[in-house]
Amino acid sequence: MKKTQQTSAATSKTSQQKSSTTRQRQTPRTKKQIGISLLKRRNGTHLVEMEKAMGWQSHSVRSFLATTAKIIPDFKLASEKHSGRPRRYRLLPVQEA
Repeated sequence: MKKTQQTSAATSKTSQQKSSTTRQRQTPRTKKQIGISLLKRRNGTHLVEMEKAMGWQSHSVRSFLATTAKIIPDFKLASEKHSGRPRRYRLLPVQEA
């Protein structure tokens, strides 16, 4: 009985390790990837969110936004400002004409 319990426990640990490595592959690894994933969200992101997620200061995040708009060919950077709320930035797919 103990062998069966140990085997099932070992199997569950192995499956947990596999699922955690799968999750790690899906999560962004670099700060650039983190920033791009935030920008691709449906509602986009604002500077403070990016500062916290990337660990950068606001001038560095703004520089990232300026350069990202140039280096990602299939997307364009859009910004929206609603009264009383911080400016939000998003990457929108470029529609082919």
